[in-house]
Amino acid sequence: MAQYLIAFNDEWVPAHTAEELRAKSTASGAVIAQMQQAGVYVFGDGGLDASTVVCSVESRDGEPVFTDGPYVETKEHLGGFAVIDVPDDETARYWAGRLAVALDWPQEVHRFPSGMAEIVERHAQDRD
Repeated sequence: MAQYLIAFNDEWVPAHTAEELRAKSTASGAVIAQMQQAGVYVFGDGGLDASTVVCSVESRDGEPVFTDGPYVETKEHLGGFAVIDVPDDETARYWAGRLAVALDWPQEVHRFPSGMAEIVERHAQDRD
């Protein structure tokens, strides 16, 4: 089994009325319940937007430096996500598709690397 992140960018979501958002919450909640019943749901959260930013932090001279709000150059931010644990890419795509339909906005699927060696190898390949 591998863990996958299914996420959407808040910038992809058009304006919705409160009623529309409640309906989408109900529809996506049903998909999450099905993920839980299938035993693939690990963790998730939604409703993230610019108003939920607590701070940004970066390292300067080995010390954390905190600033209010998002990083100045960031134009996009995470809107919501689910982490699932499924056997393959096809199954991850299935659940992402279910969420995309329930919410009627795009989703991205990312596979978490299985370990540090895979992360190091991937970054080395990206630099070549």
